[in-house]
Amino acid sequence: MNILTRLASWKGKQGNVRHPVLASGRGDPWLLVTTVCLAVIGILMVYDSSVAIALRDFADPYHFVRDQVKWLVLGFVVFGVFSNIPHGFWKRIAAPSLLLTLGLLLAVFIPGFGVHALGARRWLNMGFFTLQPAEFAKLTLIIYLSAWFATKERDRLFAFLLLTGMVVGLVVAEPDLGTAITLLLTALSLYFLSGAPIGHLLILLPVLAVGIGGLAVVQPYRLRRVLTFLNPEVDPLGSSYQIRQALLALGSGGFFGVGLGKSRQKYEYLPEANTDSIFAILGEETGFVGGVVVVSLLLFLVWRCFKIAKRVNEPFGKLLTLGIGSWIGIQAFINIGSMVALLPLTGVPLPLISYGGSNLVITLGALGIVYNVSKKHV
Repeated sequence: MNILTRLASWKGKQGNVRHPVLASGRGDPWLLVTTVCLAVIGILMVYDSSVAIALRDFADPYHFVRDQVKWLVLGFVVFGVFSNIPHGFWKRIAAPSLLLTLGLLLAVFIPGFGVHALGARRWLNMGFFTLQPAEFAKLTLIIYLSAWFATKERDRLFAFLLLTGMVVGLVVAEPDLGTAITLLLTALSLYFLSGAPIGHLLILLPVLAVGIGGLAVVQPYRLRRVLTFLNPEVDPLGSSYQIRQALLALGSGGFFGVGLGKSRQKYEYLPEANTDSIFAILGEETGFVGGVVVVSLLLFLVWRCFKIAKRVNEPFGKLLTLGIGSWIGIQAFINIGSMVALLPLTGVPLPLISYGGSNLVITLGALGIVYNVSKKHV
């Protein structure tokens, strides 16, 4: 009997029952459509916001958008691969992936391997591209904590704080306070979503407030950002320059915007126009309406993650989906909140919109995992 005959015989005996590992179905279409919409908006805004600096630095207006398109293609390849890997696989490699990430976070401090730029060591020189390990840390920490919290366990608060503190501490040392806060808030969200006692939250909130406040003022440039947040009129050509230019961009946009490609702030008035400050350029060109559309799409994406998680019965898949949704929501809130002066300025990208390969690919990979979870629960 050949292999095809055996397979046909086995299928006849099993009826319509599918193997639990190979089972697949139609994933959540709204998650996919929203992801594609945000990615397309991101490509358009990266081009619009980077034309001036691309001409200045590379004499090529398409330099940044060309890179972003390459990363986007790779990101959707990763999305496709991850969406077809059973999410239980990530539970099996949770510990090795976290250990690898810790090694990469340490490697940024190795001379010649870590890239020192803009006063920080956040990147690794991989030869033909640079890698930002802190972006991997967001996903691998979520995977590890989801695998850990999927098993009921008593008195794990100290161990949780020790592990999270180790990862966050390495990111703070780079220094990258914005990413560190994103990691910390995501980890805490996952901890309490896993059913931790509410009393732990009451203990941690004042400690975290003091800790983040201390980190914010221990460095002079961070202290200036805090003072600027409290009083934007201080040092208009220095520490408050970026937020004033961001608010000017958003105010200039009005209700419908000045028009695509017609931003004035992107002509080297607004720092980090294609990365951290890209929402301000988007608001200037598309106005209040365009800003609301992007915020709504991001909120809808997070809501779909939570909606999918609500339908999942097994703990690991539920926590993994909740963690990824929380991470995207927290990072988007920090980025947009800093642009509209609700929060002090922090250097975090806007998910799926800002220029940057590591963040884009990792975010799409994470959404691919959520899409795989949705295949069995939509």
